[in-house]
Amino acid sequence: MRVVIQRVSQARVSVSGQATAEIGRGLVILVGVGHGDTEAEAAWLAEKCANLRIFEDEQGKTNLSLLEVGGAALVVSQFTLYADTRRGRRPGFTSAALAEVAEPLVERFAALLSGHGVPVRPGVFGAHMLVEIHNDGPVTILLEKGSPEKTV
Repeated sequence: MRVVIQRVSQARVSVSGQATAEIGRGLVILVGVGHGDTEAEAAWLAEKCANLRIFEDEQGKTNLSLLEVGGAALVVSQFTLYADTRRGRRPGFTSAALAEVAEPLVERFAALLSGHGVPVRPGVFGAHMLVEIHNDGPVTILLEKGSPEKTV
């Protein structure tokens, strides 16, 4: 699994012109599922997202986690995180898991994140979404299975 997290002051997902989810201060979490991903990766990533210290404290240092600032998470599935751009000009997506595998794992990730005490608002799986992101900082971080943090 891969997630791109963006620290936001606010964010919203709309489908067909209708807002389906929105948050204030927190994280937008774009979630990609690849072949062979399991609940173990989802659990590790959920814990990491809840506790990663990327919010500023009263001295302006990034010492606080999403939980510590009382923020929320907007979780949006994004198979394009598995784009293969090594050849040609058109990305390939064969490394992304099929929807019937990815959707339950994205939902499980969201449930695990919620289990850590984070209010979670979901995107709409498989829909064409307009995602409004007010990136705060900007702060954007990529986490994935097999990254150095996972082995620590």
